[in-house]
Amino acid sequence: MYKQIIESKKSDLEKAIEHLETEIGKLRTGRANPAMVEALMVDYYGTKTPLKQVASINVPEPRLIVVQPWDADSLVNIEAAIKESDLGLNPNNDGQVIRLNIPPLTEERRIDLVKVLNQKAEEARVSVRNAREEAWKEIQDTEKEGKISEDDKFRGKDELQKTTDEYNNKVEKIRDKKEKEIMTV
Repeated sequence: MYKQIIESKKSDLEKAIEHLETEIGKLRTGRANPAMVEALMVDYYGTKTPLKQVASINVPEPRLIVVQPWDADSLVNIEAAIKESDLGLNPNNDGQVIRLNIPPLTEERRIDLVKVLNQKAEEARVSVRNAREEAWKEIQDTEKEGKISEDDKFRGKDELQKTTDEYNNKVEKIRDKKEKEIMTV
């Protein structure tokens, strides 16, 4: 019985990992990455729309992102959205595409990015802990209802802790990999 409870919480744990990967994909590492700009909201005919839905985003070189809108009329709005974002990028509009040159990161900026990365990793760990607490509460309630024995409750607790540790290790591996990427000059 406790195994079903733990399995039902694995989807929440996977969502925490996916969310972490999505969030850290947006962090600038000095190398061009389409994820940096694809979620920017662009005013597209009066509606806020993600950039990836109004343009193709390419990375032809390690320090260059090329944004080519499907509708040339939206070029000005895309440029405005990039300027208003907190990316600190200066778009070059040639009338057909927008080029974004990614400047190399300073040491100070790298350290700031690692701090943001650590915050994102901690948010993921909190999500993992919350899922563990919910599962543990369900296991305890199931034992109180008499559906499982006290021994099963403690086996469930041990199994739940193993699962939690496994997901916390995944968070740490993702964080370490991204930190190396950020700190590499």
